[in-house]
Amino acid sequence: MQEPDAEDVGTSKDLGALTALEWTFEGLRQALTGPAFFVAIAMIGVGGLARGAGFPFGAAVASTFLIWAGPAQVLFFGAIAAGTALPAIALSICLSSIRLMPMCLSMLPMLHTKRTRLPVLIAASHFVAVTVWVESLRRLPDIPRDARLPFFFGFAITCITTTAAFTGAGYFLLTAVPEPFAAGLLFLTPVYFLSTIVRSARVATDWLALFFGLTLAPVSQALIGGGFDLLALGILGGTCAYLAGRALNRAASAVHVDREVRGP
Repeated sequence: MQEPDAEDVGTSKDLGALTALEWTFEGLRQALTGPAFFVAIAMIGVGGLARGAGFPFGAAVASTFLIWAGPAQVLFFGAIAAGTALPAIALSICLSSIRLMPMCLSMLPMLHTKRTRLPVLIAASHFVAVTVWVESLRRLPDIPRDARLPFFFGFAITCITTTAAFTGAGYFLLTAVPEPFAAGLLFLTPVYFLSTIVRSARVATDWLALFFGLTLAPVSQALIGGGFDLLALGILGGTCAYLAGRALNRAASAVHVDREVRGP
């Protein structure tokens, strides 16, 4: 197991004996060191979009708590403003959220213990979004398994609450912000997501996944689209990265064996 980053989790001596409540507050603390604000700032535009669609302030804030996915919220308010039929809106939001399923499948096993009940995991899955997922993959392996759920809920609830507050602020403030700046705020989340993935990359397969994902993304968008492009990209790009990583490992092992056979 890799050593935890000192800036993220402190020392083992400090955190090894924390109670569940203390781990929850540790998750809250770490979320407030940056991740919660990055995703929250990017969601300011959603508040302005809700106002433009004619929704009250409460609906804008509630959309973050209930949907918790920026693209789906943008799709929802934009479709309402365009007069799209409600069944079509519901279907399109479901399709856009399919991208979150692989994230849940890859992260929830990290939270599971022998005492974890299914309803708790279902509740945890609601909080899985891009920022929470990527930060959890980076932080959870350095946390004792029994402490992961309290830490995750502290981290994720802080992120969603902060984002809801910024959504509410955007409801009143976005009209005073220049349009290019507002678009840049919405673009902050994917930039932050990519930079965090790069920071978390440790082995060749991680870098290969980044390469295949970035290379195949335009192709997936052009040929598939419709909310299924990210799902297809994850399956195809991840498979390519896995196979290429295995090939590299086999080649490295063969070179190592060959050197041992030949001797110094």
